[in-house]
Amino acid sequence: MPEESTAEVTAAGIARLAGVGRAAVSNWRRRHADFPKPVGGTETSPSFSLADVERWLRDQGKLAEVPLRERVWQQLAGHPAGTVAGLVHTGCVLLLLRARPGAWTELAALPDDRLGELLPGVFEEVLTARFGLPRSVHTPTPADTLPAVPLLRAAVELAAELGGARQAFEFLLGRHLDANPRQYTLTPPPLAELMAALAAAATPEARPVATVLDPASGTGSLLRAVPHPTALYAQDADPDLAALTALRLALHGDADVRAATGDTLRADAFPTLAVDAVLCHPPFNERTWGHDELAYDPRWEYGFPARTESELAWVQHALARLRAGGAAVLLMPPAVASRRSGRRIRADLLRRGALRAVVALPAGAAPPYGIPLHLWVLVRPGADQRPPAETLFVDTAGLVPDAGRDRLPWTTLRNTVLDAWAARGGEESVARAVPVIELLDDEVDLAPARYLAAPAAGGTAPELAAVRDRLDETLRRTQGLTPTPVPARPAPRPLTTVGELARTGALQLRTGGSGTAPAGGGVPVLTEHDVLSGGAPSGALPVGAGPGEEREEPVLVAEGDVVVPVLGGGSVARVVDAATAGAALGRNLQLLRPEPAALDPWFLAGFLRGTANNRQASSFASTATRLDVRRLQLPRLPLADQRRHGAHFKSLAEFEEALRLAARLGEQLVQGLYDGLADGSVEPA
Repeated sequence: MPEESTAEVTAAGIARLAGVGRAAVSNWRRRHADFPKPVGGTETSPSFSLADVERWLRDQGKLAEVPLRERVWQQLAGHPAGTVAGLVHTGCVLLLLRARPGAWTELAALPDDRLGELLPGVFEEVLTARFGLPRSVHTPTPADTLPAVPLLRAAVELAAELGGARQAFEFLLGRHLDANPRQYTLTPPPLAELMAALAAAATPEARPVATVLDPASGTGSLLRAVPHPTALYAQDADPDLAALTALRLALHGDADVRAATGDTLRADAFPTLAVDAVLCHPPFNERTWGHDELAYDPRWEYGFPARTESELAWVQHALARLRAGGAAVLLMPPAVASRRSGRRIRADLLRRGALRAVVALPAGAAPPYGIPLHLWVLVRPGADQRPPAETLFVDTAGLVPDAGRDRLPWTTLRNTVLDAWAARGGEESVARAVPVIELLDDEVDLAPARYLAAPAAGGTAPELAAVRDRLDETLRRTQGLTPTPVPARPAPRPLTTVGELARTGALQLRTGGSGTAPAGGGVPVLTEHDVLSGGAPSGALPVGAGPGEEREEPVLVAEGDVVVPVLGGGSVARVVDAATAGAALGRNLQLLRPEPAALDPWFLAGFLRGTANNRQASSFASTATRLDVRRLQLPRLPLADQRRHGAHFKSLAEFEEALRLAARLGEQLVQGLYDGLADGSVEPA
């Protein structure tokens, strides 16, 4: 029987075990001849024996004990059948623990070989009782469970440490999803909660949302967001995802869970279902969705979708699985609202009262993150119901500043959308109920921006006058800050490099981009864009572990730090002020923390911005120029002379910021006057 020593760990995992950065692990490999040799992986990303690494760290005094969470994760990652199979087996034992804790207590006392033989029979009973037959979670065989017994025992220990079987499974599933970001299309939890809330709001109060279907369930995020359901139905083409979703939902609550594997459009697993709500994040832009095979399918009640309109096939599938009066909320690409090939189906959805609202989300709400996606809210018309005369359009893009798309104000977005639904409208630049008759033109374009009033860039005439006053004041300040070049006599100056200063302890070097948000968030991120534009921190850390779960600490900037972008070949260096201090350091940024008794931060930042300095320290070997911060040079000067230079560099930075502000105010004033003259709110002078 395989032992725990078969588990492997990467350099990143070693860093987590020892509580250090990955650079420290690289140093250990170079400096210590007895560091464990790779046993797998690739040349650029090797893996090591977990037992050997643990032993070496302990011998070096760098580790007291491997944290239980890390041990379980490494055992899971080293499962002989793969991580997903290990997750399914772990979910089975956690479901047993939740459903029959006494039975697990008796089984746990058995030797490993006996436990591995008995578990499949017990799993079969628990899985059948929870999911019925047929089901997407297959019972492991003794050959599956025998090598996984140490993992299963450790998973039960982890459940006790984290507060329950659900918490343990969410932790392990979250680690797997984080480790494979390109393999899965995830719906962010705040968006899933908004979609569930919209479905509840669109359903009459007399018939609460109790039964819910997700026909493209993925990892089950949408169904998990439904409060107090009685029955949850899921289907996904990927059998692994269908199994993980079933286990995740069963561990999350007491609702009846039915999860199926298969292509929903071609092989619907629930053809007679009539649920209260459908939530769906369907695959986008599919060309092989079944157009040729499904021409006469009864689900196409509103028209047969064109080959290029797979999303409208998902819309009609959702409507077909609703009871009369039930609501569906689907996440859609914006092109579906205006493509000519779908205009007849869109028109019929409007005429018959099925499409009730289109909500435009800001870019960054869900993958693909660069596109402002839409939410379609649909209600299945009843035989005796009169179609509504209006359709609601909501555009939330204006609620998010351009510089903050990766830090969305989800509470504001949620409240705005739900309030607009309740009031059937709102401020005309955000929400409006449009008569259906106005929508039924030749295009049937349902993009919300087309029907909402765009706010003027500068506002009213008094607001534009205030912008002009600020611009005048800023220009006067800029004139006063304009520097006067003073000729200097060339003189040789001894130079040093940032790398040498780091080796002597005159400054510290840190790299940004790692770290996750604590529970509740609240830590802004200083992004590369912020440094280049001189703006406030606008980013957000990726969602980290939940309560009691492991998360990686970010690098936080402090007042007096110097931050340098390492990509792009530009000469930029920013000194962190009190307002920016405490933010996390973003990707592609290097932090230099000078020792106050040795280096002046403004002196350091000023010399780092030199064009020639940046050219000699940059690599041009690839399509993206990369700066090697350690090669940047600056002169060796006494601290007093550094501060004298630093004062001039600081004045230059203030002049630069005044120029930026003047440019922004000028653009705002010009566009505001254009808009005001065009809409009549401003008279020609």
